[in-house]
Amino acid sequence: MKRTLFLYVIFLCSGIIALAPQGVWAHCDTIEGPVVADAKKALDKNDVTPVLKWVTREHEDEIRAAFKKTMEVRAQGAAAKELADMYFFETLVRIHRAGEGEPYTGLKPAGTKLDPGVAEAEAAIESGSADALVKNVTETVEKGLRERFNKVIEKRKNADKNIRLGREYVEAYVEFVHYVEGLHAMAKGPVHPHGAGEHKRHLEKH
Repeated sequence: MKRTLFLYVIFLCSGIIALAPQGVWAHCDTIEGPVVADAKKALDKNDVTPVLKWVTREHEDEIRAAFKKTMEVRAQGAAAKELADMYFFETLVRIHRAGEGEPYTGLKPAGTKLDPGVAEAEAAIESGSADALVKNVTETVEKGLRERFNKVIEKRKNADKNIRLGREYVEAYVEFVHYVEGLHAMAKGPVHPHGAGEHKRHLEKH
């Protein structure tokens, strides 16, 4: 009876998640991402250890419990195994995203297009070299800085001619200063694995 109820619950959860609104897709949200990859390893080996690194300590017991239930249901047959696995993937990714301080909008399918920055970061990790990544990011940041700086200098030339031109200068000035401020915060601030979203929102806000 308990296993039947569990199957019903995870079926219902899967349906709700499928109808969730689509937002910004992070690599960890995809079926091809590193979180699900480790989840598959854990299930195949019947060892929850590989996935615990993806969640905070306060959520560890919840993942252990979900893993145990999943392993029990998997033994009931192919259909049950597929449904149980998906339930575990979604639960793990949802809790991982919560640890990052980010919303969970569902597990994305294979082939989901990644943000260029995420793709470059993954490529660097796989290659074992950050050289190409450093080059690309440096060029992007330089371009952003120069474009905003040049705009400020250009707007300043006519800032005192009238109010409209003055406000255009102030707008360019604020954008440039906040852009530099955000870059410094990212570059000099402490590295928080589960706080990346907050840094991203800070840059997007400015």
